[in-house]
Amino acid sequence: MMTDTRTEQRTFVLAGGDLDNVADVSTEEMIVNMGPQHPSTHGVLRIELRTDGEIVLGAEPHLGYLHRCKEKIGENLPYVQYVGYTDRLDYLSAMNNNFAWATAVEKLTGITVPRRAEFIRVIAAELNRIASHLISFGTYGMDVGAFTPFLYALREREYILDLFEQLCGARLTLSYINIGGVTWDMPEAFADKVTEFLDYFEPKIDEYDKLLTFNPIFIKRTANLGVVSRQQGIDYALSGPMIRGSGVAMDLRRDEPYSIYSEIDFDVIVGRGQVGTLGDCWDRYWVKMAEMRECCRIIRQCMKMMPDGLFRAKVPRNFKAPPGEVYVEGENPRGHLGFYIESRGGPIPYRVKVRGPSFVNLAVLPELAHGVLLGDIPAIIGSIDIVMGEVDR
Repeated sequence: MMTDTRTEQRTFVLAGGDLDNVADVSTEEMIVNMGPQHPSTHGVLRIELRTDGEIVLGAEPHLGYLHRCKEKIGENLPYVQYVGYTDRLDYLSAMNNNFAWATAVEKLTGITVPRRAEFIRVIAAELNRIASHLISFGTYGMDVGAFTPFLYALREREYILDLFEQLCGARLTLSYINIGGVTWDMPEAFADKVTEFLDYFEPKIDEYDKLLTFNPIFIKRTANLGVVSRQQGIDYALSGPMIRGSGVAMDLRRDEPYSIYSEIDFDVIVGRGQVGTLGDCWDRYWVKMAEMRECCRIIRQCMKMMPDGLFRAKVPRNFKAPPGEVYVEGENPRGHLGFYIESRGGPIPYRVKVRGPSFVNLAVLPELAHGVLLGDIPAIIGSIDIVMGEVDR
């Protein structure tokens, strides 16, 4: 750990805040590097903290330790081959990444996706949203000192990964949602297995609430901390649970519906300030817990409405896009994932730009970290719920 100190004269109020009893005390500020290997940074992130004792005076994120040239790679690969690279942006939400990229390419090229494929896509994306929120639930517990929730989260997530393995043969980096539809149709009895999982999983969310959500110690660690006001959320272009935790009901699945979301009935979950200040760490955590119930609701509707038909449009092997440009956003577990594509004709994009929700959401950290205790920094970072593969790209 590297440190840098400088002496500064500060006026401290002594004797329990008695303004008549003050003194000038010489204190030292210290620069503390949190990371880039610190376990509470959710990836290879370095945060430069300026502290005065246990009080954080400033926090500056330093990025680039995981940069893998994702956008430049997109400008050197055919559209279909780039699907596998989108898996590795937010590697906890591979289905959702595939979904956004495929939707962008289909809009650029005018491909019509079969109706059955759209329902399968939504089922896969919402299962992945649950799996992602489970990791957020488990790791956030560890951020504030509770290890047991992580074991519960991995147990349920393993069930979803088994379903993904049956669906496409992979468990983490999936490449299942592809241009024109999905790679394979749902296997036999897959629908029954998904229903079995939902019946098993929904009561577990109540257990999580008893275990962590309404645990008095957890509430003390997260309520009234890292408050993001409604206006701050808008000013910083936050999205996903970050802005919904501040009471802003913004969800692309409802506001700018894509695929078949316009046919599905679900609620947009927003923070309500139930145990503290609206927009605090607890509200952001609670939004994700409540969203898992809505995911189950969406999946059940898709299973009932599932039509017969093709699972993928006929896309030629020598797939080429016409000249043009497009920008498409999808509602990922962490917010709005956007793809900008510019085509000058041919099988390879001319320009690719990615809008990563974790990258945008991380920008508010310096404001949230100012004036808090050093021990509260992991709780604030955990509530932002970043994935560094998407921040650095």
